[in-house]
Amino acid sequence: MKSKISRGGILILVLLVGLGLKSFAQDPLITILKSEMERELKYLKKESTPPYFLSYQVFDTQYTGVSSSFGSLVNSDSNRFRVLSTTVRIGDYSFDNSHTFTGESNAMGDALGNSLPVPFEDVDLAIRQALWKSTDAAFREAVSVYLAKKNNSKTSESNLPDFSKENPSVFIDPPLKIVAFDKKLWENRVREYTRPFLGDANIFSAEAELNIVSNRKYFVSNEGSEIAQNSSYCRLQVSGSIKTAEGDVLPMFKIYTAKDIEGLPSHESILADIQVLLIKLRKIKDAPLADPYTGPAILSPAASAVFFHEIFGHRIEGQRLRSNNDSQTFKGKVGSQVLPKFISVYSDPTLSDLNGAKLIGSYKFDDQGVKSQRVVVVEKGILKNFLMSRSPLEAFPKSNGHGRANTGLQPTSRQSNLIIDTNSPNSPEELRKKLISECKKEGKAYGYLFQDVVGGFTITQVYSPNVFNIFPTEVYRIYVDGRPDELVRGVNLIGTPLAMFSEIEATGDNPEVFSGICGAESGNIPVTATAPALYVKKIETQKKPNANETIPVLARPDSEKFN
Repeated sequence: MKSKISRGGILILVLLVGLGLKSFAQDPLITILKSEMERELKYLKKESTPPYFLSYQVFDTQYTGVSSSFGSLVNSDSNRFRVLSTTVRIGDYSFDNSHTFTGESNAMGDALGNSLPVPFEDVDLAIRQALWKSTDAAFREAVSVYLAKKNNSKTSESNLPDFSKENPSVFIDPPLKIVAFDKKLWENRVREYTRPFLGDANIFSAEAELNIVSNRKYFVSNEGSEIAQNSSYCRLQVSGSIKTAEGDVLPMFKIYTAKDIEGLPSHESILADIQVLLIKLRKIKDAPLADPYTGPAILSPAASAVFFHEIFGHRIEGQRLRSNNDSQTFKGKVGSQVLPKFISVYSDPTLSDLNGAKLIGSYKFDDQGVKSQRVVVVEKGILKNFLMSRSPLEAFPKSNGHGRANTGLQPTSRQSNLIIDTNSPNSPEELRKKLISECKKEGKAYGYLFQDVVGGFTITQVYSPNVFNIFPTEVYRIYVDGRPDELVRGVNLIGTPLAMFSEIEATGDNPEVFSGICGAESGNIPVTATAPALYVKKIETQKKPNANETIPVLARPDSEKFN
């Protein structure tokens, strides 16, 4: 259900995405970017080391953030800004200033360019001044780095071209539509979302944060690309944590993500969810502390989606596979079975919704001007492809539209909408039967159900243990003797990727969408993953570190007022 926006209160103008799918009249900023680029190239072509590639990317961002704690506003602001990223490549497509040598850090985006703020008014001369300043600085740095690398006697880390040749694209989205956003209404709602946490002395924190982000992203290059495209997302996070008698702090979260504010659930639905969250918080306070465990487990669809994003998704991002510092888990496995035969994996930024759910990892063109594409990564367990930016790999010389970056950063290959598909679905009851049967074979009293997670991380560098860590917030023991499921606390899901993938025995029949903001080398970007539940024959857990918060001597003021 969509929430209804009141027409009363203070109205704040927020930019939302236009829906046009064809090229419209030229955008004023595109005209300025093209004109100044042509002027500067006339001068740069006279240099002894002229650039073979020059691009400007501008993020025109409208942002609104509202947050509260324990029923009161903590922050409420709206802002608009433009940030320019200038990329200069010296040399040619095969060898340029981005080239790396064995032993180098290979920091993404080193020596390719810079970023700086530019006016968000389309004032020709003011924007040209910023472009001139940025290009001059980026060119000088690029030449210095290129000449140093050209004379480097070290062994190249790769003989692959440094940059792929791609067809230029021209696409202009219609201007961002300006719609009324009732900020006063949402300030009151965000207050209300943390008010129920008052009055319980064991509640350690209570926070709600609403973020509305709209971007109009521009890309112009000397190859001929001219792109202006719109994107937006809205994210509401409500969280609370409770303190145990031992001083541990246990968090729980409820996160809603949509394309815009109207895509959020109704106000009444969110309030109902918060009451459920409070019940779970109070229940987990006295839940038993879990011991380290190895054995069967079920991952809910949400937990499965996070698992695949963190553990699988980052290992199919092609650009990191160029580096010898990366473990390159799947680099030599194209054509080999890497997942069970009943699982296929796609990355599809062209999808804007799936089964009624909005996907925030969608876009028309990536941040290197390449048209987005659906990529079949795994087909019936067999690895077929990687997510490619314009940094080639062996047998993958072209981008497939997955070069992405946050404001002011250089694009790298990143995930978009990761879709986990199964051709052998099982009902929740069938998955439980499989788990209980395996527990009985192993003589275990229970297995685990990972119902909800808040996120996780994975390490892909070759010089560190290649492990993952998923942070569950809601975990249950499923007992083989028929006792009710038991909520437990203090569990972290850990392991190594290949071992975990080999233990996947079955999938569920109820895929769900999990959206979030993913952080990596090229910054924080919106992504979506959708997956069915998983039955895994063997997982490993470890205890969470204790927060060791000191128990307060004084009672909380609200605990006296509300009792």
